[in-house]
Amino acid sequence: MLIRETVRTAWRSLVTNRLRTALTALGMVIGVGAVIAVLAIGEGAKSSVEGRIRAMGSNLLTVRPARGSFAAVRSARVETLVRGDAEALAELDGVTAVSAENVGSAQVRYRENNTSSTIYGVTSDYLSIRSLDVAVGIGFSESDDLERSRVAVLGANVARDLFGRSSPVGERIQIAGVGFSVIGVLAAKGDVGYTSPDDYVLVPLGTHQGVLFGQSFLASISVQIEDESRSDEILARAEELLRLRHRLRPGAPDDFEIRSQTEMLETMGAITGTFTALLGSVAAVSLLVGGIGIMNIMLVSVRERTREIGVRMAVGARRRDILMQFLVESVVVSIFGGLLGLLLGWAAALAIARFGGWETIVPSYAYALALGVSIGVGLLFGVGPARSASRLDPVEALRQE
Repeated sequence: MLIRETVRTAWRSLVTNRLRTALTALGMVIGVGAVIAVLAIGEGAKSSVEGRIRAMGSNLLTVRPARGSFAAVRSARVETLVRGDAEALAELDGVTAVSAENVGSAQVRYRENNTSSTIYGVTSDYLSIRSLDVAVGIGFSESDDLERSRVAVLGANVARDLFGRSSPVGERIQIAGVGFSVIGVLAAKGDVGYTSPDDYVLVPLGTHQGVLFGQSFLASISVQIEDESRSDEILARAEELLRLRHRLRPGAPDDFEIRSQTEMLETMGAITGTFTALLGSVAAVSLLVGGIGIMNIMLVSVRERTREIGVRMAVGARRRDILMQFLVESVVVSIFGGLLGLLLGWAAALAIARFGGWETIVPSYAYALALGVSIGVGLLFGVGPARSASRLDPVEALRQE
């Protein structure tokens, strides 16, 4: 029997029993839909995490003091990083910008309004490195840092808490009792990692160290590199440079930590990938249930159509023709269910994004996955019923009523 005729016969049989075909495909619809929805959630979570990390700045290395330890007890951070370290790192090949940073907390006041805020002391490259924009006013200059100018750039939330809808540029505020002029307001950024720049107050690093907190050490150094693919190379050279500057002997532990943005992305990608695989494996159980449903319905179909099979064998159909017919029926039902499941999963992903507030992305490989899984399940669970049909004795089959 020709393949075309086999497919036509199988399709005619499926259309004749529409309700049974629909119920058979239902398991595949639910299974494929669940897998597609889970993949969309996983890809959305991965994209969201990557976006948050990159929002902290692109192509970054972050240098922080290491934590000291006494026996098995970890102490506070070791105060080892200084501005000279940042200046030395800026001379490395492949480094485009460096920002030395310090941090502290203080009360910020404007007339009768006040708020507790995180005060960042930064250099002039901080805004570009951290991908922050000034919505109103201007940012710092190098001269502000060198002259310890008492100027401040407010985060969007701080500006709103202190000034409401009024423009704060040019106004005087007090930070820890010290007067500052507001020269700019950051554009709203939202949460970045565990914090939000909207809650920061930025002042020149020299002012932060010499006027507000009296600290000569740094909390961190942000290093922006030209090419992310050279991240490991530049990180190794930065480690070597800092060990030399800090006069650490061979074998002595580092008194600093360097984290690359690439490392963070890989770690978070692995976590979200594991999360997606776990949920996907749970959703895939429904595919197994759908496959078992197809097999059961096809076995019932073989029993109901025993006389039909006997007639076809009597007029010349071979066993492989019967085998092919039932396999085609199983695969067609699976593909039909897989395509409907793909649409269901896509709709579920849109609904989750719209009503649940989660970012969802249906990956491009989901379409091939839906089709491939459907064909595989159809073949796997259709072989048994198809072989059962092909092994029927024509004489005994014709005697069935």
